[in-house]
Amino acid sequence: MNILVTNDDGVESSGVRTLAKHLKKLGNVWVVAPERPQNAMGRAITLHKPLRLKQLGRQVFSVNGTPSDCVIVATGRVLCDRPIHLLVSGINKGLNLGDDVTNSGTVAAALEGAIRGIPSMAVSLEGFKRFRFTSAARVAVEVATLVLKDGLPTDTLLNVNVPDVSAEAMTGIQVTSLSRRQYRNSVVENVDPRGSAYYWIAGEQVTWNRRKNSDVDAIAAKKVSLTPLHFDMTQYAAVKKLTAWESSLSKRPWSS
Repeated sequence: MNILVTNDDGVESSGVRTLAKHLKKLGNVWVVAPERPQNAMGRAITLHKPLRLKQLGRQVFSVNGTPSDCVIVATGRVLCDRPIHLLVSGINKGLNLGDDVTNSGTVAAALEGAIRGIPSMAVSLEGFKRFRFTSAARVAVEVATLVLKDGLPTDTLLNVNVPDVSAEAMTGIQVTSLSRRQYRNSVVENVDPRGSAYYWIAGEQVTWNRRKNSDVDAIAAKKVSLTPLHFDMTQYAAVKKLTAWESSLSKRPWSS
């Protein structure tokens, strides 16, 4: 089994090192990760400058780009002649819940793998200054074992979030849905020593549930949240209604 490991916290992160160490129980691990932190990059791809691939150790590489860049370079160059049986992105320092998955470089790397037909999962860990990477890595190995054994539905990746408790204190693993997460007062203004205004994107999190069994509720209950994500973003419930617009819109004088 060839297992590709990446992240958005950078190749030197304790999270990616702990994850890679534990996944070696399951197969041949290759690490291709950003040379420096690339948090909140989403699925950004570098097209305006050349990418540099540097080998740091046996089957450990850095890329001067985004998490998505790392997956593209790994599949197109580092492992181009080898099958990749699993991609695991993480362990991220901080949770990736609700709407934040669209911003997350950790989740985006797993999405990049899933688009390429690789069974993929993202692993994120609750914490602030201290992170229980070993506990999260053990969870990742258990989930990865099942993914390798049973596979995943087509066009689906897993978003795994681990609560900040010891393995013994976890109350279980729950399959969840994405909650909603927005930010109140999301732009903070300050003034620099020269009197010019500058801004930080920050703010207070406001979270609520879309439906039962949300990822936020699972974490609050000290459970691991396991959310299947589907990258077909079509809102099928709206297709029927909007189809009624076709006739009217088609009569518009587009060429005039």
